[in-house]
This record gives sequence, structure tokens and C-alpha cells, in this order.
Amino acid sequence: MIPFNKPFIVGKELSYIAQAVLVESRTAGDGSFTKKCHEWLEKRLGCKKALLTHSCTAALEMSAILCDIGQGDEVIMPSFTFVSTANAFVLRGGVPVFVDIRPDTLNIDERLIEKAITPKTKAIVPVHYAGKSCEMDVIMDLATKHDLTVIEDAAQALLSTWKDRYLGTVGQLGCLSFHETKNIISGEGGAFLINDERFVQRAEIIREKGTDRSRYFRGEVDKYTWQDIGSSYLPSELTAAFLFAQLEEAEKIIARRRHIYSCYLDRLQPLVREGRINISPLTKDCIDNGHLCYVLTASSEERDALMEHLRGAGIKAVIHYVPLHSSPAGKRLGRTSGDMSVTDEVSSHLLRLPLYYDMTEEDVTRVVETVSEFYEQH
Repeated sequence: MIPFNKPFIVGKELSYIAQAVLVESRTAGDGSFTKKCHEWLEKRLGCKKALLTHSCTAALEMSAILCDIGQGDEVIMPSFTFVSTANAFVLRGGVPVFVDIRPDTLNIDERLIEKAITPKTKAIVPVHYAGKSCEMDVIMDLATKHDLTVIEDAAQALLSTWKDRYLGTVGQLGCLSFHETKNIISGEGGAFLINDERFVQRAEIIREKGTDRSRYFRGEVDKYTWQDIGSSYLPSELTAAFLFAQLEEAEKIIARRRHIYSCYLDRLQPLVREGRINISPLTKDCIDNGHLCYVLTASSEERDALMEHLRGAGIKAVIHYVPLHSSPAGKRLGRTSGDMSVTDEVSSHLLRLPLYYDMTEEDVTRVVETVSEFYEQH
């Protein structure tokens, strides 16, 4: 059996967790391992401030609070994304405004964003699908022109770059995921990246249940009190210890995944040239992190048949998002701007192939040969 995903364990996770518990006697958040993770992210990515959270969802919710999203405020985003991208703003009374995606990168179509901007718009949330960058130059220019905040949903994009800048550090705010399906994992977990100095102190307060507890522990105030709205967005120290072991090996993990992805691209090219499938192209401005490999089939029926064929050969391939604009909650709580035809087509034609650290080139060959076998039979 070739699974779709297999979480990779580097080897030091349990040792670091034991150190946190037995040596440092710390299981709650913001211990030494949390600080090490913050330092790694800030130094490696170049953001002003990094704060670990218990999920990327939590980071997105923090961004909604930090941007003062309120009743009726509009937030522009793609519909082809995970529900948390929209939920975070709906929880504050915001309205997701869904914009169609590009057929090549499956990211928000930057050419359609300005048409979606109204006097109620407060933020743009580009989602870097599969670790591939949105057209951030255009998006940042639009945000500057209309005085909007850019919140990068970089859940899948740790160590992917856009013109030599790490994704999550281009907009004013960025959100990362360390869920077990991501490249670098902690089971559940995330990080909030603050790239604008104006937001740093309030972000710390929001993360600490609306208190200035972080300043108290740094000795900047003699007691901490309730300062603002917020919630408990900290992960435990056990999660941070696990994550730090992963971050120490991040370069190796990403390099391996990029290699596996490049093997897929090379071996799928004959099917692409024959017009049987489409795959995501490499782009000169973005170096992605090898997060996932997908194929686009000619129809939803073909996609489902291919998925079943792979399953019969012991290979797990999976579909992805049901577009938010077509979901019951999306219809009730958000709205679309313009036509969503690319999103609708992609969501019904896309199939994700297995990709994980321990995958061998022989495994890749087996997957590609099974896909080729399907098209030979059809």
C-alpha cells in the first residue's frame, strides 16, 4: 500500500518532549522550546515577530481580531481553500468575498481582485495553494492603493519563496500550519507571523487571552491585566518541543519533498504532452516547498475513475476542497464576486497523488505507471 500521506518523524521529538517535562518541568505554553521555535522562525523567515499557535486556524482568527474585522466588513479570498480561511472572519461578523482562481496555479486570480473591492473591504487573504505563491506584487500594490491589510494564508507554504522572500512574510500578516498533513509537523499546530511592527504588541495580547502576560514575564510590567479581547491561542510546550525537533531538520525535509515532486513532474510529462492530464507548472518567481502533487483530469467522472483505479492498485489518492462558495455556509455567510467557473471546474477535476518524505523513487514510478495504465485502458 502506498498511502497518501505518512507523517515523518525526525527522531528527537520524544527526547525533547521528555526534556520539557522531566528537566524543565514545563508542559504549558511559552517555555524554552516555544521560544526556540519563535527564534527559528524569525531568523529563518525574516519576520518581525513569530508566535506559535495551536493551529493555523487560530492564527487566522488572531488576524481577524488584529484587523478589527466587524459586522459587515468584507474580506477578499479564494473559494478554493480550507474552511478556516473564511471561518476566522465570519466569527468576527465579517463577510467572505469569494474570487475565482487562476487555472495554472489554482491561486486567487489577482486580475479579479480589484473588481471585488468595495467601501466595506478591509483585507485580502491570498492562499498559497500547494505551497506555490500567489502574484504577491500585484496583490500588495492593490492593498496599498486601497489601504487594505494583506493576510497570507501560507498554511501549506513554509519555506516556499516569492522572489526570494518567504511566503507568510510578504503581507502584513502571515499564517502557517504544522498539522500532520504538512511538510513540517507537530500533530496540530500553527504560527502567526507579524511583519508590521505596529501589530506586534497587540498580537501578543490577543494570543494571551487579551492580557499583557507576555510583557509581565519579560519584566516590562509588575502585573498583568485584561487589556483587550483575545483567547487562548498558545500551544502546549509538548507541541513546541515536538515542533522544534522538526524545524531543526526542516531544510532536509523540504529538500527531500522537492526531489520527490520533481520526480513526479518529470515522469508525468508524457501524459501532459499527450493532453491526458494537466499538472501545476514551475514558475520563475516562486520556489515551492514540494508540499503536494496534483493532476487535473478532463472530467469529474474521469477523476473518480482514476482514483478508483489507483485504489485498486493499493495507492491512495484523494480529492481536495469542495468550493466554499457552493457550500451551505458559504452561500449563507459569504458572497461571490464574478464568475467562479475555474474554481468549479478545478474542484471536480483535481486529484492529489501521494507525496511524503519516506516515499522512494520506485514508489513514484509505481504511481505514475499506474496512472499511465489507466489512460492506456481508457
